[in-house]
Amino acid sequence: MIDADEQLSDQQALARLASRARCSVLRLGHAAGGTGAHYGPALSLVEVMTAIYSMARVAPGVGTDLERDRVILSKGHGSLALYTVLHEFGHIPDDVLETAELDGTRLPGQPICDRELGIEFSSGSLGMGLGYGVGLALSARMMQSGRRIFVVMGDGETNEGSVWEAAMAATHFGLGSITAVIDVNDLQSDGATSDIMSFDHAAGWAGFGWEVIEVDGHSIPALQAAIAQKPSGRPRCILARTVKGKGISFMEAVPEWHHGRLTEPQYAEAHDELRGGEPR
Repeated sequence: MIDADEQLSDQQALARLASRARCSVLRLGHAAGGTGAHYGPALSLVEVMTAIYSMARVAPGVGTDLERDRVILSKGHGSLALYTVLHEFGHIPDDVLETAELDGTRLPGQPICDRELGIEFSSGSLGMGLGYGVGLALSARMMQSGRRIFVVMGDGETNEGSVWEAAMAATHFGLGSITAVIDVNDLQSDGATSDIMSFDHAAGWAGFGWEVIEVDGHSIPALQAAIAQKPSGRPRCILARTVKGKGISFMEAVPEWHHGRLTEPQYAEAHDELRGGEPR
């Protein structure tokens, strides 16, 4: 969790935060035991979630504040990135985080809406988050609110037709308050996204009338700069180019680590890689 003397405007502090979150993804996924965990989708999202929460107006414990920004994780299988980053920003207590993906937890493999913990959306079925975000943006307009809506999706998720119905609606209604962040890692559970359903995301989203920004999805400053760009009046799509399984060399860009179970030797190797040999 954030130390009292860490300044969130300090890029080194944010890098340390993301590093801790990545280590927690590994630890919690391994602690889930025989059920395994979605390591790949979570590890690719750590910097994305860190950048969003470093800039979103979402304070811990104010889930009833109507003016808060909304962060929607539509690719719910990246939940361990959401939980660990929310923990780092003070939304999820230590004791609750330690129960992630265990029986009876408030933090299951697919998130369940729990505004006390900063979780805004119940994920699971892919392709639903953007439509929900459009509804939130329309509500904000009706209430004359300046809150922003962030929807985090996977590139494989955009195979879902519901995504494009929502994309058209966002353009039609001129919803400049909504930002879609696409985790473009070119892998999904069945293989390479470019093989399963090839798509030019930059041209496609622009063709639907969205403002498109492409960034390195593991660069927190680049992500922050994209989020901070002056609104254009159009919905915004940030294409975050990432590596699935980022940070653990034997998982990086390997489809089998979309979901998996670590042996003890694998866990030790991954831990040493992330923590530089610190005691487990």
